Amino acid sequence: MSKINSSAALETFRQEILSKNDANTPCISICAGAGCIASGADEVITAFKSEIAKQGLEAGVNTKETGCPGFCERGPVVVIYPEEICYLQVKPEDVPEIVSQTIKEKKVVERLVFTDPGTNEKAPLESDIPFYKNQERNILGSNIKIDPKSIEDYLVLDGYSALSKVLGGMSGEDVIEEIKKSNLRGRGGGGFPAGRKWEGTRNASEPTKYVIVNADEGDPGAFMDRALLEGNPHSILEGLIIGAYAIGSHEGYIYVRQEYPLAVENINLAIKQAEEYGFLGENILGSGFDFTVQVHQGAGAFVCGESTALMTALEGRAGEPRPKYIRSNIKGLWDKPSVLNNVETWANVPLIINKGADWFTQFGTKGSSGTKIFALVGKINNTGLVEVPMGITLRDIIYKIGGGIPDGKEFKAVQTGGPSGGCIPAELLDLGVDFDELSKAGSMMGSGGMIVMDEDTCMVDVARYFMEFLADESCGKCAPCREGTRQMLKILTNITEGRGKEGDIELLEELSEVAKEAALCALGKSAPNSFLSTLRYFRDEYEAHIKEKRCPALSCKELIAFYIDPAKCQACGACLKKCPADAIIGGKKLIHIVDQEKCTKCGTCFEVCPTKFGAVTKISGVPVPPPVPEEERTVVKKSKEK
Repeated sequence: MSKINSSAALETFRQEILSKNDANTPCISICAGAGCIASGADEVITAFKSEIAKQGLEAGVNTKETGCPGFCERGPVVVIYPEEICYLQVKPEDVPEIVSQTIKEKKVVERLVFTDPGTNEKAPLESDIPFYKNQERNILGSNIKIDPKSIEDYLVLDGYSALSKVLGGMSGEDVIEEIKKSNLRGRGGGGFPAGRKWEGTRNASEPTKYVIVNADEGDPGAFMDRALLEGNPHSILEGLIIGAYAIGSHEGYIYVRQEYPLAVENINLAIKQAEEYGFLGENILGSGFDFTVQVHQGAGAFVCGESTALMTALEGRAGEPRPKYIRSNIKGLWDKPSVLNNVETWANVPLIINKGADWFTQFGTKGSSGTKIFALVGKINNTGLVEVPMGITLRDIIYKIGGGIPDGKEFKAVQTGGPSGGCIPAELLDLGVDFDELSKAGSMMGSGGMIVMDEDTCMVDVARYFMEFLADESCGKCAPCREGTRQMLKILTNITEGRGKEGDIELLEELSEVAKEAALCALGKSAPNSFLSTLRYFRDEYEAHIKEKRCPALSCKELIAFYIDPAKCQACGACLKKCPADAIIGGKKLIHIVDQEKCTKCGTCFEVCPTKFGAVTKISGVPVPPPVPEEERTVVKKSKEK
């Protein structure tokens, strides 16, 4: 492939590719993202290739291994074009039927399409599935249509046309003005206006400037950046090149987690292809603009998601934050002006350039334009990636898209923004999700993690869990974070284990204030957020743990006990057989008893007790009733013997 050296040559080449593609040719798109691979997508892909060959359809059917379309709960996902028929949880043994029925006969395999659990209605088309129907997938929507290892697939969807437009007739100032007009805010957490950041770097007097992609995604349960890098790496690359041109940079870096091998593989391949086609290197598209990119694999430290720590790691030193006396866009990597944005921010740039700032601002709110990708996980029926317009309510995300809470449980809270975010309670379900509203509620947008919790979740333990994560991930450079998180973790652990005492809440509040004011970087400053938000909305749970030694959610192991109700026990023996600690006393026709001294509170007895009996219960904060006297333990009565 000879390099494309002009915008006209790019369009000519694009038309050549399109002329070879027959829109009516069946195309089987199989999700090959990390989530679907874990669910068996590799075997499904192999089965499709084998079956198509077996039925002699190689010449008339295309197969495509694509990125993640988002519906991870129902993977492996297969979409068949041009009809857009979507099959969920496909297994290798389903493949012959799909090929015979859908590819050859144009019939839908009903058992593999989405079925609404409430109405039992089927949705054969991807766009009709409620999970997708209620989203606005400007960025994620291309994932299922593109083989991430094929630059030509990206070109078919107008790939690099935004770059061509920029290099063919826009100045750096023009690009920045369009980004400013769009009100694109950084999707990595802080929400700083991208246009203003870029403008500061462009106006800096230092001639050497850098652009950086932050793909160090370390939040528990978050995988938005991974899915974009795996599924559509050229979109991030194109946005990065445009940003480099806008600020006058000729060198860029992509900082990606080493734990993302598929993302690393795909972005490296995308860079190689872009160089071969003339979108990277010298004299890009004949414009005279030069730009190169390097991929740096991070060692997995959560703190390296913070801008200065990431840049320190790029410089070859330990990833530790440094004071921001001067902003990174003026004095960043190697003390040079540097623009750092996360994966999703860069992916938005080509869309804004191609479709215009006015198109972008039609989505979202006045203060938070566009869409946002969230990783919707936890106690929710439809887990996966969702892309929604800013301003959508939590209720719509959780119930219309997420399908509500499993097993008929009540929604309790949702944690947004990762470990540094906060928990939002049920009374704020109608809160509009954008940068400002989440901040007012005591949480934050963060990179886009959204963990849903049900009535069985202890909010004190949630605060303890995230504090444990942050204490472990603290780089230790400053005392307010290093010592503050450890002391807060110690106090929270004591509370969840029944050793809480009067004054603990006030001490936690004092430590939180010190960390927020004096910590060196955003990790330490935001570390108290989970505690502060749970205290704000669930103070009664803290007081119950401390004053009554009771866990209202019946979750904290040290504050609960398992008890077999003698009126419900049918001596079925399920708990006796499964108890790993031999803590169940019982026998044939005898009411079973939990030996509290032996019980490790693992919950096995609670899980295996037949639902129709419901004899095993959890109790907290009250004395365990005394065991039934041996002479009264016979469970079989005359009525039952009949």
